[in-house]
Amino acid sequence: MQYRKFGSLDWQVSALGFGAMRLPTLDGDSGKINEPEATAMIHRAINGGVNYVDTAWGYHQEQSERFLSRALKDGYREKVYLATKMPSWLVKEEADFDRYLEAQLERLDVDHIDVYLLHSMNARHWKNYQALDVFTWAEKRMAEGLFHQLGFSFHDEYPVFEQIVTGYDNWAMAQIQYNYIDIEHQAGLKGLKLAADRGLAVVVMEPLRGGKIAKNPPPDPVAETWAKSERGWSPVAWALNWLWDQPEVATVLSGMSAMEHVEENLALAAESSIGKLTAADRALVNEARSAYASLEPIPCTQCEYCLPCPSDVAIPRIFGVYNEAASFDAWGHGRWAYNNIKVEERADNCTECGECEAVCPQNIQIIDWLATVHKTLAQAESEV
Repeated sequence: MQYRKFGSLDWQVSALGFGAMRLPTLDGDSGKINEPEATAMIHRAINGGVNYVDTAWGYHQEQSERFLSRALKDGYREKVYLATKMPSWLVKEEADFDRYLEAQLERLDVDHIDVYLLHSMNARHWKNYQALDVFTWAEKRMAEGLFHQLGFSFHDEYPVFEQIVTGYDNWAMAQIQYNYIDIEHQAGLKGLKLAADRGLAVVVMEPLRGGKIAKNPPPDPVAETWAKSERGWSPVAWALNWLWDQPEVATVLSGMSAMEHVEENLALAAESSIGKLTAADRALVNEARSAYASLEPIPCTQCEYCLPCPSDVAIPRIFGVYNEAASFDAWGHGRWAYNNIKVEERADNCTECGECEAVCPQNIQIIDWLATVHKTLAQAESEV
């Protein structure tokens, strides 16, 4: 295992971290963890050098923390930095800070948490935490030893990330979605650089974009790109090595769901290093990103010239959901994402007024595409 600096802290953290969000389950029920298999995976990872384990209040229908309390017995707890997260969406008043922390310490059966994160930070959660003065509370609890470092995980746009990073001087770490596709999405590359420059450890989540860029074989244009290299790397190896190549990355979390994932990732992490990729390798990664983009059927650039729509249809967002589903053959996730758009902003609210098509610089047949998207993504999976 290779180890890396954890921001400005005097910690050496394994290049690979274990994310306890996608553990093997029973009967397709995420609340029923296959404990013998999952425990064997956790132990194999830690025995293989992994020393960072990440969980959260809601993972596996609130069973992940409880599972880890058992999996980390017999000396395994002492071998890892343990991170969990306050459920930001449930915090309504200051008393909730202690309510959830105390419950999590009990669930994990530990006397302290190494890194406590404010979970899924966005503009709304950030505003709420500021109003409730979470930092005064956190510093008191850190002084009492209930947790040692404060961090946050992030899901919003870069300007919000900048507000959060610069809004408190004692953040220890930031957890961001980052991979070779998402360099301009959410915090992105700019966020990675900003946090690292301010001394925060950057923990990467979704390094494989929920498994979308791990498919082997990948789509033909991507496979043709990787074939230009003599590396012989798998899609997973390209994705992880690209991250480990960057000095700003402290550790890369993998939500492993099978022992074969653990073994593959341990082998890759053991050979990881900063500067491993050549200029030619990095160019190929850029080409692979473009290859995925070429699979997008709607040539929408998210310029938003079509907004505001008189009928409040979220045109760029809808097209983004459809393009991602098509590019990664992820129609199930596409249906989920589309149906999480507000009902009044979905494609079937289009009145075919044509105002959007008149101003679209890409000359997209927006009305027709909106009908296609709704027909495809509003249906049940069995009907597609």
